[in-house]
Amino acid sequence: MIVLKKLSSVISHITRSIRIWLIVLKILLLIWWDSKTWSYLGGFTPKRKTKRQVIRAQWLTSQLLQLGSAFIKLGQLLSARPDVLPAEWVLELAKLQDKVPPFDFEKALSIIENELGTRAKEISEITTTPLGAASLAQVHRATLRSGREVVFKIQRPGLEKLFRLDLAIMQQVASVLQRNRSWSNGRDWVGMAQECQRVLIRELDFRIEAQYAARFRQQFLENPDIRVPQVLWQLSTKKILCLDYVPGIKINDLEGLKREGIDPTLIAQIGAESYLQQLVRFGFFHADPHPGNLAVATDGALVYYDFGMMGLISNSLRNRIGTMVRAAATRDAKALVEEFQAAGLIAEGIDIGPVRRLVRVMLQEALTPPFNSNIVQKISGDIYDLVYGKPFRLPVELIFVMRALSTFEGVGRSLDPSFNLFAIAKPYLLPLMASNGSNPNDLINELGRQFGSLGSKAVGLPKRLDENLERLEQGDLLLQIRMGESDRQLRRMVNAQQAMGQSVLLGCLGIAAALLKNNDQIAFAIIPIVIAIPIGIGWIKLQIRMGRDRRIEARTSKK
Repeated sequence: MIVLKKLSSVISHITRSIRIWLIVLKILLLIWWDSKTWSYLGGFTPKRKTKRQVIRAQWLTSQLLQLGSAFIKLGQLLSARPDVLPAEWVLELAKLQDKVPPFDFEKALSIIENELGTRAKEISEITTTPLGAASLAQVHRATLRSGREVVFKIQRPGLEKLFRLDLAIMQQVASVLQRNRSWSNGRDWVGMAQECQRVLIRELDFRIEAQYAARFRQQFLENPDIRVPQVLWQLSTKKILCLDYVPGIKINDLEGLKREGIDPTLIAQIGAESYLQQLVRFGFFHADPHPGNLAVATDGALVYYDFGMMGLISNSLRNRIGTMVRAAATRDAKALVEEFQAAGLIAEGIDIGPVRRLVRVMLQEALTPPFNSNIVQKISGDIYDLVYGKPFRLPVELIFVMRALSTFEGVGRSLDPSFNLFAIAKPYLLPLMASNGSNPNDLINELGRQFGSLGSKAVGLPKRLDENLERLEQGDLLLQIRMGESDRQLRRMVNAQQAMGQSVLLGCLGIAAALLKNNDQIAFAIIPIVIAIPIGIGWIKLQIRMGRDRRIEARTSKK
């Protein structure tokens, strides 16, 4: 019997490994295929590319849902890596909500009794039908003997074993990807797999979520407009989380809100202000504010649920973001790129000119009035496009901030079509521009440092000019002149000459083959055809290269 169980476990492991590997290989093949302009029927256009990428992302989301708990969470983590997947894939994965069928109530009750022991006697009644079910757990409403109404979040049985199996396969996939230079260029797949393992294993410990919930609640204790359930520590363990039952109307139930006389526009305002407080004041925020995790109490207070995904902004990152906000507010692309470099967000040893131009265009489009109602979503999309395949490395915390704001922006628009997060954010951006409000004189001090730096450079300028002129006279100074436009013109001429020569040669070979065939020299007619094959392949590659250069030049001229 034991042998059969082990054999069954091995077969299950191998079958699951094969299934996961097939999905990984298909993903890599699709990304490669979609990167080729000739793979688009009717010609490549940005609209066709976006449409295809959305289809790919929806397929990937469905595959992750079918693979189960660990891969659903992996998808949520990948939605914070726009440098790994195309923007459309990232945006689709960010919508991933792990709704799965519930498990048997008897199993849920057994877990409660095993985890709580004698403390389980404090429960006088528990509902058999869960309030909700997800990949990690399901939630049951209960009443304690004291009359207190609570909810129990109960972890799915056997989840840790399945997680460790899937995580081991993820490590294997990461190791293979890392060995391939073309796949691992600029990416640490092994490091990402290890980070996923660390995060996912932590999510299995509900004691950590209890700490998150308690900390989040502490932030808004004095705010009557925000309600966060209280943790019952004596009834919480590694596999069970007990919280106060806080009823509410789903935030996207507009009819329900109106029946209670609640103004949806006011709820959108309260939610936006609470989010900006989380980011600017506390540095600890709810990273998954989709409608399933937000509700409205009958007195109009906003209720937060589910604290498994929380974001933390370190003081250093908050200070760095403050400097970036100042540079963005003044549309100083050069200063913003320098901040990116200082923060390690841009890879070293690259030509910074194209990056600076992209940032300048993005700032011009994003910060030019009138502002769109979905400005955060637009900025996020622009950043994702900028990051993928480029030398950017955005911190995971920053991606979670953008994703959370973008998600809540969608919630706000569902409540109020005229909702504009940018307008609400102005009072909160001011302290951020002044180094997060830590000192009102910080902005003045920063300006003083800038003028001091400029003064030092101005004083040293005559000496540097004199030294460089002396080196130039002695022949020790080399001048490197970049003639980008001339280089492009020369490359275009060379490519055109090569294409013309190959076209003439292909035409001659075709005529030769035709003449030989007409003279009944079929055997000899094959020779020019064979010679024409590699030349024809080279001609096609050259046409693709010339088309790509034309598109790049067209985009550059528009910018």
